[in-house]
Amino acid sequence: MHAATIRLWDPLIRLFHVSIAGVFVANYFFTEEGDDWHTWLGYYACAWLTVRLVWGFVGTRSARWADFWPTRARLREHLSRVLKGEPHRRLGHSPIGALVMMLMMSTIATLGISGFLMQEVDALWGADWPLTLHAWAANSLATLVVIHMAAAVIESLHLRENLPLSMITGKRRAPSDHR
Repeated sequence: MHAATIRLWDPLIRLFHVSIAGVFVANYFFTEEGDDWHTWLGYYACAWLTVRLVWGFVGTRSARWADFWPTRARLREHLSRVLKGEPHRRLGHSPIGALVMMLMMSTIATLGISGFLMQEVDALWGADWPLTLHAWAANSLATLVVIHMAAAVIESLHLRENLPLSMITGKRRAPSDHR
């Protein structure tokens, strides 16, 4: 018998996730800095980031900032459970996962702003700091992506639930008290 599931991630959240992941892979590994594809994919990611920021206020419950904002109390409780080896199952993002998501989104914004400054602001022509900031942000995002992926696998094993699959299907196993 299959465990009961509930719809958690709406199509917009799933499309945002796939789009940002695709842009990251394309721009980090396959396009050259300054090429048209690199630039337009960066603008595409910034557009999705803007949509996601707005969706955090008007979207479905699990997409709303209020549902998973990583407050000190939420982070403290989650970290305490992690350190004790206790499962911390909650629908949506865990507090630490939400913190990493916020860091990734901030880094994407930094990439967008620094990329725009390098390409479009004539007063910065020849300045090194936008390129340095852009490279630092890209490498920081790569590190956060690896952490995000590792955490998803580790939590999946710990909770005995395929969390990456839930981002594809939009469904999660229902809590035992959910009907």
